Amino acid sequence: MDTNKILGACDHTLLAQTATWDEIKGICDDAMKYHTASICIPPCYVKQAAEYMNGAIPVCTVIGFPNGNHTTASKVFETKDAIANGASEIDMVINIGQLKAKNYDYVLDEIKQIKAACGDLVLKVIIETCLLTDDEKIKMCEIVTESGADFIKTSTGFSTAGATFADIELFAKHVGKDVQMKAAGGIGSLEDAEKFMELGASRLGTSRIVKIVKAQA
Repeated sequence: MDTNKILGACDHTLLAQTATWDEIKGICDDAMKYHTASICIPPCYVKQAAEYMNGAIPVCTVIGFPNGNHTTASKVFETKDAIANGASEIDMVINIGQLKAKNYDYVLDEIKQIKAACGDLVLKVIIETCLLTDDEKIKMCEIVTESGADFIKTSTGFSTAGATFADIELFAKHVGKDVQMKAAGGIGSLEDAEKFMELGASRLGTSRIVKIVKAQA
């Protein structure tokens, strides 16, 4: 697979708690140079990054991150604030405890409220696959499909594991035709990135792919 195609699917990511503006600016520069799908950064840097790149690359940020157990109202506020600051893509973490308690209406309603706040902008729903059973993953495929969200996403990258090929294969069997898939967390090689895309992922959440390409230049 062409390397540029892989780069074009990457949400070039820096979400470390220690991230400084200089580091975020470097992410912006790399994203513009390598034409990634977006940058995915902490909410506090969205406004600066959006102004710095001036529309060259979409700015994505995270909501309810990384644990997902914020109140729905606070997640909706975070979403509106991020959009006001220039975010054009939102990656939200579901309330995993509510899912495990089988409070499916709660999980669905929360996603719907956040999608309503996004309007026509892209919403990706992080389900944190490493903490779920296969049955729970399948249920989330159904909920995300019903919610109207744009993507189902595997992982935050901040839990016990990241994306697996098996999870993307499972998603592909159970999500609706209008739901895209994002593999995120632990994607460490161009070969892995290519495999995820061959399995149907149209976005990759990764900090490593651009670094690999830069090192090969």
